[in-house]
Amino acid sequence: MNKYNNIKLPVDTQKELASKFRELRKDKKYSQTLLAQKSGVSLGSIKRFENTSQISLESLLKLANLFNRLDDFDLVFKIDTELKVVEKLFTR
Repeated sequence: MNKYNNIKLPVDTQKELASKFRELRKDKKYSQTLLAQKSGVSLGSIKRFENTSQISLESLLKLANLFNRLDDFDLVFKIDTELKVVEKLFTR
């Protein structure tokens, strides 16, 4: 969030994801090395994600899949069909 308002910025979401990921990894007692071996994501990418919040989408999805969290992405860019129905009522 920037210092002048409460608007969430992309970098805030990145930091939150990295923090949640680190917490989940530690909760499951996975070392970064073991996680790299199991997920197919390089150790460097995992370290970079946890330290700088930078990761490719492909690597993020591989990590999410390893933790059975791939379904969490179903809501990203979801089209609100109920809203479209209401919009149709007003455009006729």
